[in-house]
Amino acid sequence: MRRSASSPRRLTALGSLVIVGVLSFAACTPTPTPTPTQTTAAPTATPTPTPTGPALVPDGSAEDNLPLFAQVVNTVAATDARAQGRAYIDALVAAGFPKAQMQVTNDLTTVGNPADSIQFSVKWTGECLVGQVGPSTPAPTALVLPLVPGDTCLIGQTRPIDW
Repeated sequence: MRRSASSPRRLTALGSLVIVGVLSFAACTPTPTPTPTQTTAAPTATPTPTPTGPALVPDGSAEDNLPLFAQVVNTVAATDARAQGRAYIDALVAAGFPKAQMQVTNDLTTVGNPADSIQFSVKWTGECLVGQVGPSTPAPTALVLPLVPGDTCLIGQTRPIDW
């Protein structure tokens, strides 16, 4: 039997087609996913966020709440509203202090000049958180002081907190 010279090429070409067909079929067949192995890793603890600063202590004393009060005073004192009593009252309310327990002095003198200092306070559990700022005060001040006669925190005329 005589072989033609093209026979090995036909076999090679045919073999190539078979290999391409097998590879194409293999590409369409889903590959098995390995089964996960069980691990005995310890559970990871979720980190608890730490507070970024002092917080209001509703059942605490005035002394317990002085850090938050002082932070609010210092924050407002560092702004352009540092000579406005309302800015301190609003910031203290935003921090959780009760507006109904607050007092503030006037920002202006009786002749319309800026006050040398302004005071503001929060009556808290029989004591007072008192702040003072202004040109005559070297730095913002925050203190715990006793109530004054009349069960208030500030002496003298204060302005109504009616906003």
